[in-house]
Amino acid sequence: MDAKVKKAFHAGISTYAQTEGIDAGTFEMALQQAFDKEAPFIEKVQALDVAFDDHQRFEELREIYFDLLMVHFFAEDVKKLEEDYLDSPEWEAIEEETIDRGTELLNMFLYLQECEDEDIDPSLDDYLKEFLLVEEDEFQDEYAIYEKIIANQILVDSTFAEINKVASSLSSQDELKELFYPLMSFFNEPYPEEEQMTEYLDASDNKPLDGAIYQIIVNFNK
Repeated sequence: MDAKVKKAFHAGISTYAQTEGIDAGTFEMALQQAFDKEAPFIEKVQALDVAFDDHQRFEELREIYFDLLMVHFFAEDVKKLEEDYLDSPEWEAIEEETIDRGTELLNMFLYLQECEDEDIDPSLDDYLKEFLLVEEDEFQDEYAIYEKIIANQILVDSTFAEINKVASSLSSQDELKELFYPLMSFFNEPYPEEEQMTEYLDASDNKPLDGAIYQIIVNFNK
């Protein structure tokens, strides 16, 4: 497993299980087998879904780990395929089949990878303007998705409690409802100490999920 993906993979499951007070042993093993499977991407997705179907207590993490599986595929498996595989009809068919899967966290992973490649520190302003290009006319879909984050950029200099206050006010229909708090908190504090992690969880309305997503992003960025 790719090193960055591996850190995020274990941190997310461990944090979720610990915060929820459940055992993650068999689930983590089953999910890791899906990631390590020597098979086409769709078969990996099927194995991932079986792992979640068999361990319903972790259901909240399903689409988050789909994103992580996708990034893992880009980092490891694509290198073993033909150079133009991501432009092939086969990959286009896979994209079409999985178009409703995953979350905006995939963009975050790709952005953090780009930051590492270009040796720059991640920042919310850079993520929105230089990576997502939300100010460009042809990227107004991204602007619509991130509208609440764009309107509340000042929160990167605020507290976890204030960030969660705004997150809690978002409509359940908002595409970034579940990601707003951990995403904004990461840009507020990308390298949290234990005390800050405790403060972050204390302010959360959904400690297992918020904790897992934040730790996934933080560890992917290490």
